[in-house]
Amino acid sequence: MGFLLPILLGVFLLITATPPSLSQLPPEIDPPAPAPISPSELCNGIFLSYTFILGRQIPPNDTTDQPYRFESVLTVLNNGREELKEWRVFVGFQHHEILTSATDAIIVNGTDLPAPVGNGTIFAGYPVSDLKTAIQTAGDLKQMTATIELVGTQFMVAPPAIPLPSNISLVNDGWSCPEPTATPLSKRQITTCCIRDPTFEVNTTTITDKFLPRQPGDLTIMYDVIRAYDQNYLAEVTMENHNPLGRLDHWELSFDWMREEFIQKMQGAYPTVVDATKCIFGPQSQIYTGLDFADVLTCERRPIIVDLPPTKAEDPVLGKIPSCCRNGTILPRTMDPSKSASVFTMQVAKMPPDFNRSALSPPQNWRIKGTLNPDYSCGPPVRVSPTLYPDPSGMPTNKTSFASWQIVCNITHAKTETPKCCVSYSAFFNDSIIPCNTCACGCVSETRRTCSAETPSLLIPPDALLVPFENRTSLTVAWNALKHKTIPNPMPCGDNCGVSINWHIATDYRGGWTARITIFNWGEIDFPDWFLAVQMKKPAIRGFEKAYSFNASLLSIEGGVNNTIFMEGLPGLEYLVAERDELDPKKNLRVPGKQQSVIQFSKKLTPGINVPERDGFPAKVIFNGEECLLPDVLPLPSGGRRNGFDTMVLLCMVIFVVALVI
Repeated sequence: MGFLLPILLGVFLLITATPPSLSQLPPEIDPPAPAPISPSELCNGIFLSYTFILGRQIPPNDTTDQPYRFESVLTVLNNGREELKEWRVFVGFQHHEILTSATDAIIVNGTDLPAPVGNGTIFAGYPVSDLKTAIQTAGDLKQMTATIELVGTQFMVAPPAIPLPSNISLVNDGWSCPEPTATPLSKRQITTCCIRDPTFEVNTTTITDKFLPRQPGDLTIMYDVIRAYDQNYLAEVTMENHNPLGRLDHWELSFDWMREEFIQKMQGAYPTVVDATKCIFGPQSQIYTGLDFADVLTCERRPIIVDLPPTKAEDPVLGKIPSCCRNGTILPRTMDPSKSASVFTMQVAKMPPDFNRSALSPPQNWRIKGTLNPDYSCGPPVRVSPTLYPDPSGMPTNKTSFASWQIVCNITHAKTETPKCCVSYSAFFNDSIIPCNTCACGCVSETRRTCSAETPSLLIPPDALLVPFENRTSLTVAWNALKHKTIPNPMPCGDNCGVSINWHIATDYRGGWTARITIFNWGEIDFPDWFLAVQMKKPAIRGFEKAYSFNASLLSIEGGVNNTIFMEGLPGLEYLVAERDELDPKKNLRVPGKQQSVIQFSKKLTPGINVPERDGFPAKVIFNGEECLLPDVLPLPSGGRRNGFDTMVLLCMVIFVVALVI
């Protein structure tokens, strides 16, 4: 039996090693499905996404305009082959959004938060504005991606509806973005992939390029660091005007310090408020324990800087800076290239952790404005190549700044802007003046209680042009009664403009025609080196010959076409003085500053021109860079001026009205 034991053992092992029948096998398991490909993985350019995170109703309860809190994330990912410098992304908000918070980004136009962004806005990266490529960083997403967390308020989109923007796109030059689409797995996100526009001609930014090229603009500001120390640096700020019809008077410059900096000293300009209180009661006093803050100029997070008067130009402490000290006047180069820039320097004290020479950060949210000047919208500071300076030793070499940033500002033309000047019309063939429009430069609520802001302005006699609006009521009422016009009650409000301009068609004859233009300054400040630009339609502009009392020339503005007459005062007449008291104290009237000239036109090159109609009146009038509001109607021919009888009747009616009032 002993030989059977090995045989039985082998049979047992054979049975146990035999696989079970197919019916006893467990059911076959399918391999896991591949993970869906992320839209960002399919993008070989700049990938943008906007993701709505959550929203909830907030007070007050209002069924007609209910507010809701929203939280969302904007993502910018560089999947391309070139570094994206100074990225800027447009988000087309469309639900009356008010943005209250944005991490690692700023609004390009410098608007402070909270900010209304319901018509869309452009974001720029801050403090990190450049996105490197995967090639440069071996795929380090932290250096390739910008993630901006947004918080704000939107209106009337209640959950579960999702308030997504209408569009997201990269606005950097040379990029094209298709319309964004919703991701297949989520209705809370829209994405797009932006690629280089092959039709856009630009110097290709390679991996070795360090700075972006400088950009053109109506006004550019350079922020140059010319001396650098561990705890402070010296910056030179240069503002240059590049618009032939743009200018600034009494400019005010403001910006935001983002890293608790403060201004110790300045030359060429000065803050409107000298106050170091916020440093004494802030962290600055704990760091600069040995500093006498009585010598510090300003610790405001957003200081307002103004130019110095000409009397300080040679001051060894405050002045001695080229192109400074002109009372804030920056002229167009067409008038005087030497006065088209303004410069000042400031010593900026830094705070930890920036105590090293290379830790340099410019202020953000730049704004500049003037008196009766166009409005400017400024972009964020963009790092550019260092500015070159002539060597002060006189050697034929250049010195460079340690770091340079460019801020580009452009004139804005928002529909909501209120004009600052207006135009009235008159002509030899009609004895009435069409005055500036009612509330042409705005009306405050207080005046609306005593006058009508909606009623059109009334015709006035020629003599009323020199009378302040508040003193011309009797003249206006008598004149309109003479013309059988209805006198409204209440009377229309005034134009409220500091500067008004009268365009008068003086003559119209076979060989030519003339216009007389008069500038009235009803404000409280003088305008040195004023200028006036009148854009005419093509038939009329070809006949321009000269101005008798102004220095006038044709200027190419739009598409290289000479359609603008540029006028400035002759030597000795460059000042447009402010409104002043009448020399005769018995009259108790204010007299406006005034400049006047006749402009000569020929019909030799403009046969068929119709001067009484639109051809003889300007299409646009610009005073010191500010576009003035034109009247809604034109003077109509009335068979020529009336004789002196009308004047006598008017005088009698004025006396009668005054007697009734008394």
